[in-house]
Amino acid sequence: MSETIAPPSRFQTYDDPPPPSATQSRVAAIRAQLARRGLAGVIVPRGDAHMGEYVAPHDERLAWASGFTGSAGMAIVMTDRAAVFIDGRYTLQVRDQVDLSIFAPQHLIEEPPAQWLAAHVKPGDRIAYDPWLHTPSGLAPLAKAVAEAGGTLVATADSPVDAAWTDQPPPPRAPVVPHPIEIAGEAASDKRARIAAALAKSKQDAAVLTLPESIAWLLNIRGGDVGHVPLPHSFAVLKNDGAVDLFLDARKVTDGLAAHLGNGVRLRAPEEFGPGLDELAGKTVLADPGTAAQWVFDRLEAAGATIVRGADPVLLPKAQKNAAELAGVRAAHVRDGAALTRFLRWVTKEGAAGNVTEIQACERLEDYRRETGALKDLSFDSISGSGPNGAIVHYRVTQKTDRRLAAGELFLIDSGGQYLDATTDVTRTVALAAPTAEMKDRFTRVLKGHIALATVRFPAGTTGAQLDTLARAPLWEAGLDYDHGTGHGVGAYLSVHEGPQSISKRPVAQPLLPGMICSNEPGYYKTGGYGIRIENLIVVREAAIDGAERPMLEFETVTLAPIDVDLVEPALLTDAEKAWLNAYHARVRETLTPLVDPDTAAWLKTATRVL
Repeated sequence: MSETIAPPSRFQTYDDPPPPSATQSRVAAIRAQLARRGLAGVIVPRGDAHMGEYVAPHDERLAWASGFTGSAGMAIVMTDRAAVFIDGRYTLQVRDQVDLSIFAPQHLIEEPPAQWLAAHVKPGDRIAYDPWLHTPSGLAPLAKAVAEAGGTLVATADSPVDAAWTDQPPPPRAPVVPHPIEIAGEAASDKRARIAAALAKSKQDAAVLTLPESIAWLLNIRGGDVGHVPLPHSFAVLKNDGAVDLFLDARKVTDGLAAHLGNGVRLRAPEEFGPGLDELAGKTVLADPGTAAQWVFDRLEAAGATIVRGADPVLLPKAQKNAAELAGVRAAHVRDGAALTRFLRWVTKEGAAGNVTEIQACERLEDYRRETGALKDLSFDSISGSGPNGAIVHYRVTQKTDRRLAAGELFLIDSGGQYLDATTDVTRTVALAAPTAEMKDRFTRVLKGHIALATVRFPAGTTGAQLDTLARAPLWEAGLDYDHGTGHGVGAYLSVHEGPQSISKRPVAQPLLPGMICSNEPGYYKTGGYGIRIENLIVVREAAIDGAERPMLEFETVTLAPIDVDLVEPALLTDAEKAWLNAYHARVRETLTPLVDPDTAAWLKTATRVL
């Protein structure tokens, strides 16, 4: 069976906020459910039982209740007030989507939910949460705040939100298929044995796996239960002898899947997950408090298991791509770069002429990717922002917000493809006719930060947080910054956002290791004016340095697409930075020219001209 993921309805599903009357009736329905249960409020996170960034329509509770469709956030609905919490990426979007007469926007970091609860919970208040939708790590500060205010945090088996959501879509049931060994690069049986040996060495009897991407990688399977990410919703228990219990809806099982999994994997119904945890009574069990639901910990405790709270044991092996996976990454970026280059030629010409809307740009780029014959799906909804919409960091164009590209503006396109051999993610910003001096200054500062990160060499053991400053320094010199991370991990035909590594201000302790893929995406955003972001994917590799006294690492840039030289102010670049850009463009030109049509090849020659 084909591994193609059915594309979701573009530009419509939860993109447009509900009218105020709908939000009012939905919040009223939630409050009616609270009253029936004697509750003062309910916490509504964005997520599902697997804590994934991408969720199925069935699990879009935050969007349904509030209208906010961002990829991260939370709402709290109380009987007399409500708030929605978002990070810096969504400060503009939330005001466009949410009925501000009902929900007060709050910054997720600067005004966190725990702080808001501490200020508004009254003694005796009972605040509900769904134990399937919160991790112990995420729940702890909320419980502490409610308790200190004199209230009680109450786990509900029957969610007030789900009870109010009478037309909630059904759970997804996409088919689950084998992932080819020649692309995975390692047999699932070997992966199971390798990680099971680590469990045994730590004297742990089993590990509970709740992240679908961990299960997909471990068992070399893929699914399609959420848009854009080939994930199979499932749970698993990995024993220290390498055996696995896989809790998977039988309706998802395809021909040949059982044979692919082998005798070491037992297929069980999702309803058996609870009893499966009960079977671990008296065992020492690893579970990740940062990724597994509170429900899992409650069930293991009730069963009498000894819980070891630690990281999902699949995260780190999955993040360090093997040789076959990296070969796929490089191959995918060549075909993806050719498609993107064809698009850039088209959009710079037609956009400047006023012949393209943001939605049309998304559709045309997807068409170019599909013409490769290898595209399975987009890796996320393309961020196609012209002019002021480009300043909305995670802008998602809708029929309502769609605007026409125009000469004199900047156009930002952040997009990616899901291919059987890799996941891509790339951002380019282009000038539609002559840019202003300010635009060129800001773009060049972003480029300088991008180059600084691309070229750095660093000792083994260095974290992404220690490198983040390199990408921001040229902006800081002008009193500028951006409110998002500089880099995130990327999966191999899995999630476009992957941990445990990152490059950001957040003090993530995970060192960067060979084989890890990260994005390199500094940016600048002028509210109401324009947005700039330059994003390539980079792979951590060993650096050969003569005379080095310790192991050193560096990055290999794998993304191939021209960077708009019309937006570069050469006077702001050092000779070394110019040399990097010229060498990068030479590689882009030499690699992609044979793969594009003659008109695009001629355009590419100019677009990659030497500075």
